[in-house]
Amino acid sequence: MDLYEALYTTRAMRRVRPDPVPTEVIRSMLDAAIRAPSGGNSQNWRFVVVTDPDMRRRLGELYREAFAILRETVYKDLWERARQVGDEASLRVQRSSQWLAEHAGDVPLWLLAFSRNDPSGASIYPAVWSAMLAARGHGVGTCLTTILAHFKSADVFELLGVPDDRGWVLNAAVSAGYPLGRWGIAARKPVHRVTYQDRWGEPVPWEVNEPLYRPSG
Repeated sequence: MDLYEALYTTRAMRRVRPDPVPTEVIRSMLDAAIRAPSGGNSQNWRFVVVTDPDMRRRLGELYREAFAILRETVYKDLWERARQVGDEASLRVQRSSQWLAEHAGDVPLWLLAFSRNDPSGASIYPAVWSAMLAARGHGVGTCLTTILAHFKSADVFELLGVPDDRGWVLNAAVSAGYPLGRWGIAARKPVHRVTYQDRWGEPVPWEVNEPLYRPSG
């Protein structure tokens, strides 16, 4: 796969089929992940791959509980406003997020990333993103989520048998599976509207009104 196709089309794919992700794809994802840079080359990361049906079911229950908390706290007013004003882009994300919560136990692969001595996440998230790009190369959709870390971390540690006295932190849970939808370039605000030149507030001397990459054919 072309590098820029992967970069431009690897977006959150929450709706996925229950079909298993082959072992060779999982191996590829994780082998790509550990090639990512980490602070001081410390490689202070651990990954847990969850594919067992019962474990996925139990993890899915925790995810649904975490999502319910998120929906009634952080996102409550935001999503209510979106409904009131008919913000379809936000409502699509809401429906997609709700779908993942309802089907979390059916997602065929969960990849959980743990780190320690990495308070900013600068050493773990490049590895997570590399795993997601590798998945995209195999046609597997992914979605990086953090709600288990925020609301159910202790329960996840207990479920997975993660030692809770060695400084490990749950940074992300990535859902993965073959997507029900189609790949595409996600709509975003133009880059020149969110980028400054040399000083905050100084506009860049160029504009990019359309994605610079377009898939061939």
